[in-house]
Amino acid sequence: MSGRNWAMLIHFAVFAGYVVPFAGLIAPILIWQLKKEEFPEIDAHGKEVLNFLLCIFIYGVVAGLLVFLLIGIPILMALGVIAVVFPIIGGIKANEGKFWKYPLMLRLLND
Repeated sequence: MSGRNWAMLIHFAVFAGYVVPFAGLIAPILIWQLKKEEFPEIDAHGKEVLNFLLCIFIYGVVAGLLVFLLIGIPILMALGVIAVVFPIIGGIKANEGKFWKYPLMLRLLND
């Protein structure tokens, strides 16, 4: 497999969490750590996906607390859409050989 395919797989591996608990976190990290030496472009994609996962978790906790004020419900629905759409866009861009920064995400891991 080429570097583009591995980069795309890192983004799409997020969806493994919908099938197996915590697989959506573990699979991208494993691919990133195992392939970043072989394909240098993988490092940026791995950091971006991990930033995305951490931010979605943080935003989800905050939105969960805001459910009591009723504003958290639409925020949680928006996060659900973002959790599906952003990895798909990131994977498509990675397959095209481009790097896509996920919008609205905190840069917790530096490039």
